[in-house]
Amino acid sequence: MSTKAPNPVDKYVGSRVRMRRIMLGMSQEKLGEALGLTFQQIQKYEKGTNRVGASRLQQISEVLQVPVSFLFDGGPSGVVLSEGAAASASPAYIADFLATSEGLALTRAFTRIADSKLRRSIVDLVEQIAERESSEDAPNAAKIP
Repeated sequence: MSTKAPNPVDKYVGSRVRMRRIMLGMSQEKLGEALGLTFQQIQKYEKGTNRVGASRLQQISEVLQVPVSFLFDGGPSGVVLSEGAAASASPAYIADFLATSEGLALTRAFTRIADSKLRRSIVDLVEQIAERESSEDAPNAAKIP
């Protein structure tokens, strides 16, 4: 029996629920209690495995203190773009990163740094580390042992 892949919109909305829940420091269990659901149901919503109905979206947005539109902002539209049309949505990997506890912690800490030169230095450092990591992972035939 093959499992059906989650709809991209459902998956995106779930990732936004997760991101906002983490931003508020709320557990899946607490969100579930506020909605009258189990934490397992919240997990399924966050993964996009289960679709969230309209009235439940409204409840979730109220508990998470965001407008319903927040849960869709920057996500896939479901509209097929004509050839050559560029999507204005931010790349999915950014939303995926921000939905992790590490991504959220890094973003919170980084935005508290007032010194713009220090922030730029941190970005440069992280880019150098990432470049070094990717060059070490890439096979290099010309590399001399």
